[in-house]
Amino acid sequence: MSVSSEEQRSPIQNSLSDSILARAHTPINFQMARASSSILTFLRQNPHARQKPNTHIRHLSVETKDCSDLTQVAQQICHVIRTKPRWENTLSSEYPSLNFSDPLFIREVVKQQSNVFLSVRFFLWLGTREGFSPDPISCNAVLGALVEANACSAAKSFIKHTGFSPEPVLLESYARCLWEAGRVKEASSVFKRLKEAGVCPGIGTWNAALSGCIKARRMDMVWKLYQEMMEYGVAADVKTVECLVRGYCDDNDVLKGYGLLSQVLGDGVVPGKSVFDRLISELCKEKEYDKVSELLHAMIDVKCAPDNYTYLGVINWLCKNENPAEGFRIFNDLKDRGYAPDCVMYTTMIHGLCTMGSIGEARKLWFEMIDKGFCPNEYTYNTMIHGFNQSGDLEQAWILCKEMGGKGFRPQKYIYDTLIYGLVVSGNLEQAWMLCKTMGDKGFHLSEYIYNTMIQAYCKSGNMDQARIICKEMRDKGFHPSKYTYDSVIHGFCKSGNLEQAWILCKKMAAKGFHPSKHIYNTMIHKFFLQVQACVADALVIFRAEHCNFAEVQSDFSDDWTALTFATVIDAVVGWLNGDLRPGASHFQFK
Repeated sequence: MSVSSEEQRSPIQNSLSDSILARAHTPINFQMARASSSILTFLRQNPHARQKPNTHIRHLSVETKDCSDLTQVAQQICHVIRTKPRWENTLSSEYPSLNFSDPLFIREVVKQQSNVFLSVRFFLWLGTREGFSPDPISCNAVLGALVEANACSAAKSFIKHTGFSPEPVLLESYARCLWEAGRVKEASSVFKRLKEAGVCPGIGTWNAALSGCIKARRMDMVWKLYQEMMEYGVAADVKTVECLVRGYCDDNDVLKGYGLLSQVLGDGVVPGKSVFDRLISELCKEKEYDKVSELLHAMIDVKCAPDNYTYLGVINWLCKNENPAEGFRIFNDLKDRGYAPDCVMYTTMIHGLCTMGSIGEARKLWFEMIDKGFCPNEYTYNTMIHGFNQSGDLEQAWILCKEMGGKGFRPQKYIYDTLIYGLVVSGNLEQAWMLCKTMGDKGFHLSEYIYNTMIQAYCKSGNMDQARIICKEMRDKGFHPSKYTYDSVIHGFCKSGNLEQAWILCKKMAAKGFHPSKHIYNTMIHKFFLQVQACVADALVIFRAEHCNFAEVQSDFSDDWTALTFATVIDAVVGWLNGDLRPGASHFQFK
């Protein structure tokens, strides 16, 4: 019997129908009657619980033969299976008169066995006995136990191994198990078999299907399944609403989710709090703060009051969306209204204040959090240290870093990198290099960026010996100096008067595919001209290495050189073009 009339839809169904963009499908009529199963009903009414086993009695052939209490015998068998190694070799001889192939007995063993995989092992052992043929009752009992244990893979293997066709109600339970496990492809195949059998799944199974597709990020199947659900005439419930709102959020269509929630709230249907929290978070991400405010008021109206987690989502996104001041206002308002922020909310707000540069307010919250009995965690320490670094208070950052280590926490690598960079900027190169060594002791590896930063800093300070040491260590670690590091080292050699080393490094740089910047060429040429006149030729060689004609000379250097220097260079170029070089002038040869 097909149930597809508009009259049998619930108010939720009508709201959802207006909200979903349904695809065009040919209506399909299926019977909705379900096959009954007394076996499955019996199993579900008697959940698998560990029974206290009776003392094992060997050789019960006489007692078992006349015993009508299958439960007691099944409990004894279960005890043997659980406790005795290699029981398959002796079980038949211990119970010679017991009919192990009796479907009712097999069903009772499955029910009494607390470990479903031992039940499967028992069933497979039965398959090795001569004359045993799996019957539908026993197979359905074992499969039902596997499905109830959410053992999808084992259930699939069992069906394939036995080759039996599960009864429709059990097949639906198996499909639901697959949906809940996120095994969309397999679940879809089982759904198809249900349709072919003329069975319409219940609303719980439809909801499991929608939820499973959402977990698997198969949004296309979510809307297709819901379309089929409407064609079947299945009345949606509040769980369906929750799935569809989540689907809209995952499909980056939060405004449709908001519209759907508004509709069902108007019909008096109230989804769970998690749906409100998810929508609020997504609306904050889209900066739809007016709608966030409406949802917060709606939660209060339907007696689903926002809690710390709800407001944490709002504050978190305000801080991420570069509006931490508004987040701080809400944070203080919550405290005034009696809410007690937890460690996570304090940390989130401290991070927001550090981001906006309010390190003083962040420090106040730090001590307030401690006074409230919350101990800063690793993330809180990292957040505060980073804030001090950003504000230039390296002393406080360093103190907090040592305090953090004393409490067993380890600063994150980016904290060390930020500290090192701050020390370099402030001129504390020795302390910065000591911190680099500390990073190595803590198991961190210096990045190529840090190596380049340290080399450039030492070159700028004129300490070329230390720059060489760090440069060698950098190469030993498999890193290569950047173009800017080469420029810094060359400039450092020029500054210290070591023009020969500067020129050697310049040629090495060219061999690696780098070319010194115009500033570096200017500096080298200027230094050569400041030395004795015999070095003019060397300067021109360098000049020629970069520039190949007179037009480029004028273009590149007219802005950077004084008129007097430029005139001197021009005279030298003219002399060089005429072959008028002084004997012994050139000490280095360009190759």
